[in-house]
Amino acid sequence: MLEDKQGQKIPAVTFHLYQNNTWVDVTSESLFKDKTVVLFSLPGAYTPTCSSAHVPRFNQLAPHFKANGVDDIICISVNDTFVMSEWGKHQKAENVTFIPDGNGEFTEAMGMLVKKNDLGFGQRSWRYSMLVKDGVIDKMFIEPDQAGDPFEVSDADTLLNYISPETDAPLSISVFSRQGCPFCADAKALLDEKGLAYEELVLGQDYTDLTLRAISGTSSVPQVFINGDLVGGSADLAEWFN
Repeated sequence: MLEDKQGQKIPAVTFHLYQNNTWVDVTSESLFKDKTVVLFSLPGAYTPTCSSAHVPRFNQLAPHFKANGVDDIICISVNDTFVMSEWGKHQKAENVTFIPDGNGEFTEAMGMLVKKNDLGFGQRSWRYSMLVKDGVIDKMFIEPDQAGDPFEVSDADTLLNYISPETDAPLSISVFSRQGCPFCADAKALLDEKGLAYEELVLGQDYTDLTLRAISGTSSVPQVFINGDLVGGSADLAEWFN
């Protein structure tokens, strides 16, 4: 059973980071003391849901979190510091601090360390998010304890809605495309017509066929995602607006 630790203090853990060609120890106290912090944890760097939805949306909504008193947004995963650092750069998530829990000490103390042996992952973090105030957990959103990797309640929008229900957050839109694709041009033109900002990922530059198949079940383009949900191609997008 995954325990909700609302009202409890954050575990006292030292994280080992490699920064500017030297090892740096960062304590959980230094990350949370006298601050209001949003933290989300996930199974692994570079994995599909984590890269396509979880991290990007927290990064996008960072201004809204900070406008509501949040000082920092932290992403923790049971990965080493080199992997987390490179993943952060790859994600271009400048509003998120990536903290490596390489030994799983923080995750285990949170009661969120789970076995992912069937995927060859070993022990990893269950997916969850939380609001922490001065080192005390104010609220936790834990994904349901069921098979697979559910992503239903630990998303950025759910946590922002808890902090500020009246905030009207923008849509999070990603377009998987390829150069010279007329249907991709149609989808982007429709989004431009609606005045909606979107992230474009181009085949061969930002992703591979394998990546697209893994997260959408097809290699055809465009594939449009809105708020983490797959809408589909240009015709599907037009229908979505209708």
